[in-house]
Amino acid sequence: MKHLHLLLLFFLSYSPSAVGCMYAQAVGTQTIAHRGDWMPEGSAQNSRASLQRALDLGIFGSEIDIWLTRDGHIMVNHDRTFQGITPEDTTFAACKKIRLKNGERMPQLKDLLKILKKSKSPTRLVVEVKSHSLPQRSRDCAAAAVAVIRKYGVEDRVLYISFSIEACETIHQLAPKADVAYLSGNRAPKELHDMGLTGIDYNIKVFRQHPEWVAEAHALGMNVNVWTVDEAEDIQAMQQLGVDYITTNKPKLCEELINP
Repeated sequence: MKHLHLLLLFFLSYSPSAVGCMYAQAVGTQTIAHRGDWMPEGSAQNSRASLQRALDLGIFGSEIDIWLTRDGHIMVNHDRTFQGITPEDTTFAACKKIRLKNGERMPQLKDLLKILKKSKSPTRLVVEVKSHSLPQRSRDCAAAAVAVIRKYGVEDRVLYISFSIEACETIHQLAPKADVAYLSGNRAPKELHDMGLTGIDYNIKVFRQHPEWVAEAHALGMNVNVWTVDEAEDIQAMQQLGVDYITTNKPKLCEELINP
C-alpha cells in the first residue's frame, strides 16, 4: 500500500508537459534536419525537395524559416535578404519570382504544409519564425503562422522556434498547447518555463557553457534542442549530454551515430 501511495504521488507531481518530456527522453536523442535535407544534389535549403527528403528519412523533424511579406504572405527562406530581395519589405509577387539553387520557386509556408499533410511520415515540421525588423512584425508573422497551420489541420505535427521572444509569447498565447522553444541562448530554462514555453533550442556553444541547463530544463518538463551540430564528435557529445533533439545539416550522419 505504501508503494502504491508513493507511485500515485509521483504521477500527480508531474504536469502533462513533464510527462511529454519524459517520453521524449525515453525515446532518446532524435534528429532534426536543418532547413530540411538540403545537401544532396537536386535539393536546396528551405525547399519543397528538402522537406520531402527529410520526410522520406522518417527522422523526428525538418526545420524551416519563415518571413511575413509586406502584403501578408508567409515565405520560406532563411536570409533576411536573398538574391537582392528582402521578403518582409516586399510583396509575394516579388518573392515568387526567386528561384532556389535546384530551380524551385521560393515556397510559401502553405506549400510545405500541403506536403506535410499529404505525407504519412512521422517527421514533424519545425517552424522558425524569423526575427523581423520590428517586434510587432515578428508577432504578426507568428500569428499568421499559427492561423495557417491551424487551417491545414497539422497543429499536432508542428513545433515552433524563434529568436524573437515576442514571437514565442504570441504563439503560446494563440496556441497554448503548441510546443514553443526559444533560440537566443540568453535565458535560463526556468525563466522560459514561467512564460509558458516548452523548450530551449540553443547553439552548441551555449550548452558547452551551461551544460546544467539540460538537466534543469528536463526537471521542468521542457525539451532540449541543440543547433547546428554537424561534426561526429559533437553529435556524440550532445547525445551523451542528454539533449532531446540535434538540429544538423547532416541528418543521415546524425541518425547513423545516435541510432547505430
